[in-house]
Amino acid sequence: MAMEAMEFRRLVETHQRMVFSLALRVTGEHGAAEEVAQDAFLELFRSGERLASEDHVRFWLRRVTVHRATDALRRRAVRPEAQAEEWIDESHSATEDGEALNAAVAARLEEMLRTLPEAMRVVVVLRYQEEMRAEEIAALLGQPVASVKSNLQRGLQMLRRKAAVTMKEYVR
Repeated sequence: MAMEAMEFRRLVETHQRMVFSLALRVTGEHGAAEEVAQDAFLELFRSGERLASEDHVRFWLRRVTVHRATDALRRRAVRPEAQAEEWIDESHSATEDGEALNAAVAARLEEMLRTLPEAMRVVVVLRYQEEMRAEEIAALLGQPVASVKSNLQRGLQMLRRKAAVTMKEYVR
């Protein structure tokens, strides 16, 4: 049975920030994240699947978003021209030093996150952005819990090493 338009609209409004944010953290590109989010919701609409609860919807959307985002990463690896940097308008400046510092640190962290291998990046994003436990991530990705924990540990170690080198000016 097809999903009703009103129900679909409610699901999009409820979950669009989570889906887009997850897609952005995994792909590292605004345009790619928009495409991934659109694909995830389109797949939800086309599936006609009745999802039992909000938790089931959230789980389903996370799973589809992660899969579509990793597909986008793989396509980009095959087509290097897709790696062209996006132009970001930075004409507005932060008014306070604290805001500027926070923005600079956040930008550096995002940059370091994009350099992690795909498996590590996905696990780190799911753990710290989506606040999922290792067991939940394992179920979502269809991987053993030990693999998830290993990727999480290795990803965090890699981020720490990168931060020690590239963010010295922010450490007291």
